[in-house]
Amino acid sequence: MPAPHPQSSRLQRLIQQTIGPTPWYWETFPELRGAAGQLFTWNYHGSEGQLAYLVTLNLRPEPNVPRLALNSYCRPFVVDPHRLGIWCPEGRHIRFVLFDLAQLKAFSYEDIVGWFKPSNERIYCATPPVAEFEIPSVLPAGMQSVVIPPDFQDVKELLIATTYPAKTKDDPAAAIYVVYPHAGLVEVLPQRWFIARQYDVGMQWITRVTRDPSTHRIIGEGFRIGNFELTDDGCEIAAMIES
Repeated sequence: MPAPHPQSSRLQRLIQQTIGPTPWYWETFPELRGAAGQLFTWNYHGSEGQLAYLVTLNLRPEPNVPRLALNSYCRPFVVDPHRLGIWCPEGRHIRFVLFDLAQLKAFSYEDIVGWFKPSNERIYCATPPVAEFEIPSVLPAGMQSVVIPPDFQDVKELLIATTYPAKTKDDPAAAIYVVYPHAGLVEVLPQRWFIARQYDVGMQWITRVTRDPSTHRIIGEGFRIGNFELTDDGCEIAAMIES
């Protein structure tokens, strides 16, 4: 086991600010403001009832009128001050969508009650995305060219923690995709430390990752794993980060 990190307190604060997946990390989601100055707010609907575990986006003056609903494992990100991106796993792909906040139409909770949570749908919106694309979640290690719509090009880097196909108990069962939308590139970093021989894959998983601006190394959090810093190549644990 790697030694604890000497800057654990600073890195822990960075991780706590990092966006994680719905519904568990909804309080980390970014504040949003439309082009006309409208303020939006994220709402979590608790663990019981027909809207259980869903997270919705509402205009702040209209807390009971949803504009967007997110099922499990969605992560929003800001593309520019008035446009919202979301990425989520979808089958053997990672899906990326982009919404213009000013175009989001209101809908009723009755539109999603009962079917949305148990469905395979990750995102519900009455307004189609401005743009979207997918990246296969089975890409080989290394740098790959991908087709990304120009609407996403204001985003310099996205760090995506995802499952990875492992043929044996010694193969990486997770990977980090470093997506560079402005360049049309993705770097695939198999997590060589996260193998079935060492971890209970499915019960343990990488929840969120970010980059330490001081060292440029990737740091992250894992469910039932703890917080960690990766090596310079982004594929092995360099140190554990004490909470």
